[in-house]
Amino acid sequence: MIYPWLEPVWQQIARHWQQQPHAWLLYGHPGIGKREFAEYLAQALLCESPGTNHQPCGECTSCHLYSQHSHPDFLLVTPEETDGEGGERKQPLIKVETIRNVLDFAHLSAHRGGKRVALIYPAENMNLQAANALLKILEEPPQGMVFILVSHQKDRLLPTIKSRCRQVVLTIPAPAQALAYAQQQHGDNAAELLAFHGGAPLFNENDSHTQLRNELIALLVKPRLIALLDYAATFDKHKLALATFLDWLAKWLLDLSLAQQNMQPIYYPVWSKALNEISRQADTLLLFALIDKVNKLAPYGKHTLNVKMQLEDLLIEYLNIWQQKNIKS
Repeated sequence: MIYPWLEPVWQQIARHWQQQPHAWLLYGHPGIGKREFAEYLAQALLCESPGTNHQPCGECTSCHLYSQHSHPDFLLVTPEETDGEGGERKQPLIKVETIRNVLDFAHLSAHRGGKRVALIYPAENMNLQAANALLKILEEPPQGMVFILVSHQKDRLLPTIKSRCRQVVLTIPAPAQALAYAQQQHGDNAAELLAFHGGAPLFNENDSHTQLRNELIALLVKPRLIALLDYAATFDKHKLALATFLDWLAKWLLDLSLAQQNMQPIYYPVWSKALNEISRQADTLLLFALIDKVNKLAPYGKHTLNVKMQLEDLLIEYLNIWQQKNIKS
């Protein structure tokens, strides 16, 4: 399926259907329907009776096989599942062994006599060895083979891989359209949740995550050392990834920096009044230093760092933003 806000992108692809590349790179914000779009494209490439706008018919043998997840000329490549012990703290990777299977698949003859399609999602989760293995076949692709790479963070892909793909940005929906969709799924909390997710309406909100995030924001509004350290321990007990906390904190710090410039918050609009009050008490230089630190930690959000220790360090630095301002004044 294609979500309504991505229909214009499909129309553009359909207009140039005869000039298809051997490799696509579909990228954009998380939560806008990139995987669904990629799967629709894959089905259209395999369809034996496409519509006038090159959309898959949904009725031919190929479409039936695709809908049953048994099409012999389609291969979906996703990261290996993490074990239960590692939880979300373990970085899911697409490893070189998996990409070698893709290479074997690429050199097979098509069972249905048409194209063969491999969809890699998310492409940035390939480790370096896997990315280099894929690069070799992108340089000399077999006849009739199409690769569809989907990425939330295309800057994490090798430049040489990106240069061998036709890059297509999938856009976030207009605010009104996103809100209308989110309201259908999340009711009264839709506007607040949509803002937190950057306007991308396809989000799954975990109740335990929401509670932990709300507890964090309450502490950031009125930070107290012991309470902050207790929170770090509580977060750690939930076995959540450092990346989750970094996302929550980075969005708060950005909104705080906007408040210092008399601008409206992006991610926490319901806390606008509190952010304005806090912005007058926060040391600007220390705030930007903490933002920089959070950004530098972001690439390690799924690594096996001591999460509790990292949270304690970041939260103490946040508290210091307040204390230093008060000392100077």
